[in-house]
Amino acid sequence: MSEQWSPKTQDLSHISLPRELEGLAEELARNVHNTWARERLQAGWRSGPRRSDALKQTPLLVPYEDLPEEEKVYDRVTAMNTLRYILAMGYEIRKVSGS
Repeated sequence: MSEQWSPKTQDLSHISLPRELEGLAEELARNVHNTWARERLQAGWRSGPRRSDALKQTPLLVPYEDLPEEEKVYDRVTAMNTLRYILAMGYEIRKVSGS
């Protein structure tokens, strides 16, 4: 019997996102959803009334704007934690003018 795996994560509780990164966090959340959706569609999943692994259906194959708020929150948390991790590792995030 193998040992129970316990994920190790970086403590990000002391890292707050600067206000200027809030828009980036939302765009990153949208991209997280779109990436997930593209991968599902490529794997043969389709939109359906409820999730069914057997039928490869999920009601979440919709544009980000049409997601239920709790699903958007899931994507936002992923995005914000990614940005916070980048900052915790000592990197700076800045927008290059013209981008």
